[in-house]
Amino acid sequence: MYARVLVAQVQPDKSEELIQTIRDSVVPAIEQEVGFKGLLLLNNVESGEGISITLWETPVDLKASETNGYLQEQLEKIAPFLLKPPAQGVYEVSVQA
Repeated sequence: MYARVLVAQVQPDKSEELIQTIRDSVVPAIEQEVGFKGLLLLNNVESGEGISITLWETPVDLKASETNGYLQEQLEKIAPFLLKPPAQGVYEVSVQA
């Protein structure tokens, strides 16, 4: 399994709007992507930092979500709530319990 990790700084007082947008718009879209296995959204209310972790069955599935326009479309949906574009990383999942 593979993970895409996005780390972002949320604008002050925009956390709830961001979470609602992810629930209402991003989640239904990602559930349609081939190889999607799960999503975690972590939010630090005090610092304004947010972390999104999406899980993918194969590296091909993860890469396809980048090249088919899905990722860019979702980033555009959340951009109004962020101070700057999120940092991104891709990881192989070594342990899952």
